[in-house]
Amino acid sequence: MKRIELIVFLVSLLSLGGCRFFKGDPYRNTPTTGITTISTDETFRPIIEAEIDVFKAIYGYTELSSDYIPENEAFNKLFKGDVQLIVASRPLSNEEIAVFNQRKIFPRQTKIATDAIALIVSPLSQDTLITVNQIKDLLTGKIDRWDQINPGSKTGKISVVFDNEKSGIVKYLVDSLCQGKFVQKNVFALEFNRDVIEYTSTHPGVLGFIGASWISNNADSLHLSFHKKIKVVSVSDRPHADGENSYKPYQAYLMDHIYPLTRDIYVINTEPRNGLVTGFSSFVASDKGQRIILKSGVLPAVAPTRVINVRKDF
Repeated sequence: MKRIELIVFLVSLLSLGGCRFFKGDPYRNTPTTGITTISTDETFRPIIEAEIDVFKAIYGYTELSSDYIPENEAFNKLFKGDVQLIVASRPLSNEEIAVFNQRKIFPRQTKIATDAIALIVSPLSQDTLITVNQIKDLLTGKIDRWDQINPGSKTGKISVVFDNEKSGIVKYLVDSLCQGKFVQKNVFALEFNRDVIEYTSTHPGVLGFIGASWISNNADSLHLSFHKKIKVVSVSDRPHADGENSYKPYQAYLMDHIYPLTRDIYVINTEPRNGLVTGFSSFVASDKGQRIILKSGVLPAVAPTRVINVRKDF
């Protein structure tokens, strides 16, 4: 009996060890294995969801997820050490880097794309041209009616809709366009970018601000069309907007710096060693990751290249 009990005991130990080996060790923290969560500005959700899906399909022993939150909340989580990678529309400031350095943390920041802030209206709207100065006047309270933008408009009052009052889009417009003189008149925030699409599509008179990847038509391989529920407004940096000097956020216009409302997208990595966070960050910046961004409708930081093998017949 004692011999049988010993055998059972040894088998049990081997079983436990096997479970630990097959279920534990494959998920140790390396660039292609492990378990982690990152934080992403909700504006960039379509891009990062696609990146995570492909990354996990390639590297089976990864449990990688992202919480999609307003940008300033993502930075707060990074500063507190709750996450080691965020996706945001700005890099760390010199002061923020100094704070990390004092804690012996040396952030790595990589530009992965150029995003466009798109302006959208109801499909019934005829108000589809606007200048940068008119956007500024609208957000600073100088104008509040469509006929002040388009004299022939009969739409009436303008209501401005954002995804979230703490989003990177609002910060960009406040800091870069309005120099801090942003007003709350006729301006309100929802919660998510998809809410902006739904609300704008059913409310004539609303002008929605949204990330370009949310309105890209994924069925269009050339990215020359947008979400069918809304119309995209053409934006001009000239004093008066017309069909010749106004542009929509197509990738070609982002590349040529013709579309005026653009911002860069960064991955910010504070991981102390090369683990899963670093592996995913490198993947997004790689040729494969940049091709995923290209399909999202925004402009990848590095133009993906296609390798063609040419066979010479002698």
